[in-house]
Amino acid sequence: MWELKVVRERRGGYGLAGSPVAGSEQIFRTFRDRFLKLDREEFIAVLLDGKGRVMGFNTVSVGSLTASLVHPREVFKAAIIANAATLILVHNHPSGDPEPSAEDVALTRRLKEAGDLLGIRILDHVVIGDDRYVSFVDTGRF
Repeated sequence: MWELKVVRERRGGYGLAGSPVAGSEQIFRTFRDRFLKLDREEFIAVLLDGKGRVMGFNTVSVGSLTASLVHPREVFKAAIIANAATLILVHNHPSGDPEPSAEDVALTRRLKEAGDLLGIRILDHVVIGDDRYVSFVDTGRF
């Protein structure tokens, strides 16, 4: 028999916990140092409450140099358990070029559709490279 418990930790998490997200630049500044050290892709979902305040974040996937396997089930699992209202997606490109790949665009579209179905809206997807980033919202992809 399995038992599932949600534990709310009271630690600061990258200085975002409990604060509203001001935009893609804030997400970039928050995760830049984390991604700078990585030699492979990492995909993170930032969970927000109904007022747009950060509840926490979930590392969805750690992949290879050029790819990270991301499934909608894994993206939304933590969001559903935490009762998140919206998400911001963040991942890195170890190559240094933050321009979203065709796979990034297709995945984001698929996750947006899944989120719409679940009632958990995706606000943005920020791709981070060598001290640069690309936001799907800022570039009109959303």
